[in-house]
Amino acid sequence: MAHAHIAEFDDYWKSRAEQAQKDALQAYHPHPEEVTNQLNYDVEEALTVKNSTRRVLRGKKNKKGGPCMATNPIDRCWRCDPNWASNRKRLADCARGFGRNSVGGKFGRYYVVTDSSDTDLVNPKPGTLRHAVIQKAPLWIIFARSMIIRLSEELIMTGDKTIDGRGANVRIAYGAGITIQFVKNVIIHNIHIHDINAGSGGNIRDSINHIGFRTKSDGDGISIFGSSHIWIDHVSMSNCQDGLIDAIMGSTAITISNCHFTHHNEVMLFGASDSYSDDQRMQVTVAFNHFGQGLVQRMPRCRWGFFHVVNNDYTHWLMYAIGGSQHPTIISQGNRFIAPLDLNAKQVTKRDYAPESDWKNWRWRSEGDLLMNGAFFVQSGKRLSKRRYSRPGMIKYKPGTFVTRLTRYAGTLVCGIGRPC
Repeated sequence: MAHAHIAEFDDYWKSRAEQAQKDALQAYHPHPEEVTNQLNYDVEEALTVKNSTRRVLRGKKNKKGGPCMATNPIDRCWRCDPNWASNRKRLADCARGFGRNSVGGKFGRYYVVTDSSDTDLVNPKPGTLRHAVIQKAPLWIIFARSMIIRLSEELIMTGDKTIDGRGANVRIAYGAGITIQFVKNVIIHNIHIHDINAGSGGNIRDSINHIGFRTKSDGDGISIFGSSHIWIDHVSMSNCQDGLIDAIMGSTAITISNCHFTHHNEVMLFGASDSYSDDQRMQVTVAFNHFGQGLVQRMPRCRWGFFHVVNNDYTHWLMYAIGGSQHPTIISQGNRFIAPLDLNAKQVTKRDYAPESDWKNWRWRSEGDLLMNGAFFVQSGKRLSKRRYSRPGMIKYKPGTFVTRLTRYAGTLVCGIGRPC
């Protein structure tokens, strides 16, 4: 696990790992409650109906033909602009939560993917997604048309990249997944990722000037390894061989928002080992997502770090929704939890590998959650502070009764040129 499928940890990967660790330490926020409070304030602002907002939205149509309804603060930042295609990079200013400083390829040129093939792992063909993500310079990657990309092996990204699927139906499917390893500043937006399988490994070009031998990959949809400033937004994911999204080995400053997850067992894993204490710097925001049909567990499963789970819609699980070990801090605010019919699966939470005498001190707090069909959240640790913060901290997130509105457009969007997404 420590080498993450890198067969030979050579000078190139040593240098990349050392720089990633420095970036992660800089990304770590010493007072994470300030970030959660800011997000709570932004949610309130997004749902505040003002005359000026009504005037701005009048006449602009969504994909269903009605008024544009961007009801959470991330979508409100960009979605109602009919000229989004001319202002794509505005998206980079719209992240919230711990991944709010992810700029992706904002400061680079556009790269248009024109070829869906992935046949040459050592010398990727120009115009392919693999050729785009290994470039040294920042890039904002878009797609010439709708396409299904079957990755022959894991797609190893370099930093300062945005994968932006708006304006096309882009699917990464029936092959390997995406690996974000020892880098910073990555945005993945508006693509489908499904039916992902483990790769066999082999020689893979992981940057313009380096080819490395990789061992077998796990089959994750998106694997975040030792990386920081990552934002995953409006992605639809299902049916991967391992996890849908894993974030491990000291990764931090991550936001996962507006996504739709279905048909999977182990959905999200944050922190892979109880023995890897560097994951205590992990800080992740999970916001405005819909956890839908066919899900079993790990939404997410957490170790060590600080996790803000806010205004998500949990309509399905078979075992539990949120779990963890090694004393993570989990702040659950304004989510809707609809328990399954199984009387043995009503509990939202699951704590592993610790007796109650230990986990009673872990800080797992529920505030404003809507618990339905017998769902219950077992809280532990210190209560949330009621002290007055700066102005952004004084206005609360919206309670769980607002979740259907906040998550209405979770998953990929249909974005047409000249009209709002």
